Order: sequence, then C-alpha cells, then structure tokens
Amino acid sequence: MASPEAPVPNPAADGHAGGTVPEVRHETFTVESRPAAPPSAVFEAFADDAVRRRWFRMPGRHATYRHDFTVGGGEVASSVFPVPDAEPERLAYASRYLEITPGRRIVFVYTSRVDDVPRWTSLVTVELYPEAGGTRLRWTEQAAFLAPSAEPDHDLPHLRGATRLRLNGLPAALAAAAGPDGFVPRAVEDTRSG
Repeated sequence: MASPEAPVPNPAADGHAGGTVPEVRHETFTVESRPAAPPSAVFEAFADDAVRRRWFRMPGRHATYRHDFTVGGGEVASSVFPVPDAEPERLAYASRYLEITPGRRIVFVYTSRVDDVPRWTSLVTVELYPEAGGTRLRWTEQAAFLAPSAEPDHDLPHLRGATRLRLNGLPAALAAAAGPDGFVPRAVEDTRSG
C-alpha cells in the first residue's frame, strides 16, 4: 500500500512572498502592575467585556470585538491602523483561553496579524497575587516572532511597550468600574527576562 504524500507547503499562502520563510525569533518578557484593587476585581477586568474594553483595545479605527471568557473560548478583534504616507494596516488579533482560575490566573495564546500576515504568536500567563492595598499582577509573555517588521530590533520593545500601555490603563478602568470612590492607579513595572 502506498503511503499518502504529504502536502507541499505553500509559503506564499502563509504570507511569505517569494517562498522565503524568515527564521522564528523567540523572546520572553514579564511586566508587573500593582493596581489598588483586590484580585477578584482585577480578574473581572479581564472577564467583563465593558471593563475590558476600557483598557484592552485594538489600536486604530473601526475596531470590532468578539469575546468568550471561557476555557476553549477566546477573543477575536480587528481594526484599521492609519499609516502616514502609506496604505492603512489591517490589524487582527485572535486568542484562545487555556486555563482560567478565578481571581488567580489566566493562561491564553494569541496570534497577531498585520494585513493578513501572522506577525507573532504568544503564550501569556497572567498571575494575580493579593498584597496589602491591592493586587500584584504579573504578565509573562513568551512570543514567537514569525514575520519580522521592517525594523526587527523594534519588534520586542514594541510588543513589551504595548503590553505596558494596556496595563497602565487597567487602574483607570478599575476605578471607573468601582465608581467615584474607586481604586488609586499605580505604576507598571517592567521585569526583563529571557
């Protein structure tokens, strides 16, 4: 009996023009935040769509979101990002939750695409630790950069900076959700590892 032939890869179909496939670069980083809110409230800021949209948003215009905060569920989001003197970029984000431990931990994977090309995929672990006056949030991301940008040395700092910016918005989202006597925002720390 003849064995079936394996399909021939088509790099162009995966967004790699001319059949060249760039080497995958792996990076890990950790960002910490200390919002003045209990872990249960911080956890809800990930789970509750209204609070989530205040701090976890796609850059650009015409953003769309679909979110299912369950193990096996995930989020699909897209937007159009204007670029000076060039065509706008179409951004897409798709995630899947692997583990959700209420008030304690969220583990998910996601892929980011630019103009339908998968740029990077990541495994993210968000850990929530109670501490005096609030929560220590630890975001650890293990990224595989699949298609480098025009300036590949900027890819990791860009991703780390975008994560830090999102987490900087978390205290304000928590305060808005808590009402006028809400929580006091705190700074985000960057712990490099790798």
